[in-house]
Amino acid sequence: MSTAPELLDDAPTTTPVAGVATSSRAPEAVRLRRARLRTRLLVVLGVLAALALARAVAPADWFSWMDDQLGDGVTLALSVVIESVPFVVLGILLSILVSVWLPQGLLARRLPRNPVLRRLCLSLLGVLMPVCECGNLPLSRGLMLSGVAVADSVTFLLAAPIVNPITIITTYEAFGWSDGILVTRIVGGLVIANLVGWISSLHARPERLLSSRFRILCDAPTAESGSRTGRSLRMFAAESSSTLPALLVGSAVAGAIQVVVPRSVLLAVGTNPVLSVAAMMALAFVVAICSNVDAFFALSLGTAAMPGAIVAFLLFGPMIDVKMLALMRTTFSPRLLLGVTALVAASVAVIGLVMNGVG
Repeated sequence: MSTAPELLDDAPTTTPVAGVATSSRAPEAVRLRRARLRTRLLVVLGVLAALALARAVAPADWFSWMDDQLGDGVTLALSVVIESVPFVVLGILLSILVSVWLPQGLLARRLPRNPVLRRLCLSLLGVLMPVCECGNLPLSRGLMLSGVAVADSVTFLLAAPIVNPITIITTYEAFGWSDGILVTRIVGGLVIANLVGWISSLHARPERLLSSRFRILCDAPTAESGSRTGRSLRMFAAESSSTLPALLVGSAVAGAIQVVVPRSVLLAVGTNPVLSVAAMMALAFVVAICSNVDAFFALSLGTAAMPGAIVAFLLFGPMIDVKMLALMRTTFSPRLLLGVTALVAASVAVIGLVMNGVG
């Protein structure tokens, strides 16, 4: 009987396959896909109707202000989308490579049997790939479909965007070796990712870590037939339809939050050793900037934030931001995401406060 805390929502008992639960047939997958499409269409139509109604009944001066705010929000949201889409596509292609073109279970068999060493190896896998957090989600899904355990995949997902080569290079270019920011970011990212992975591995039923939609998708590899090219095209379409809408939703929310909560408010407490850490974590969650370039954004803040706050920004954003949560929801259960967010936030806060010399 496991003593691990129940972080996850209750789900029907299923039969694990390669560390992932499967519990449905293809017709159910088709039905669920159609239901999601109808839901998204209704949401879009509802938003458009609400905007049309607001424009019809709102005073002219109020809507003029809203036009400015709406324009800023759209611009910010589009910047996140344009920045993220190439990496999402790259992540999908890497996921297809792992799931379709490599021999089934090859990567899982090559990993160490010891769970701690296995998760450590997976957390360092990002060093070989110039993929930011957006692209790592499709790759993480591909790892699970190829036989990697759920907790191990979570470890990879959290660590990879911080240890990827472009992130390391840009962080060095921005800060060099000053204040230990680069070293703390890399080591802190690895420690946090492996801590979360270890706690996730304590759960006795890993299928409960996953969303119902992804559990359905886990049936697809064993039922697929046809050429590898055909399977690759079908998988690209399936992954794109799952992750790109989530990216759009997350980017829209990030743009809206940035309009409602000005950055100046978050940075007003930048010189306080405690509040600056919380403010920079909140800023990282809001701006949802790519890990490959977030070091230059942090550098632009100049003396507005202390070193511990800068590290908190550089650690928290690549692991947990509003865009990333929307993407992760396509794969993981809500309670897991809540637990992961709490663990990452607490760990990052401790690192930031220690760097700022707060006992």
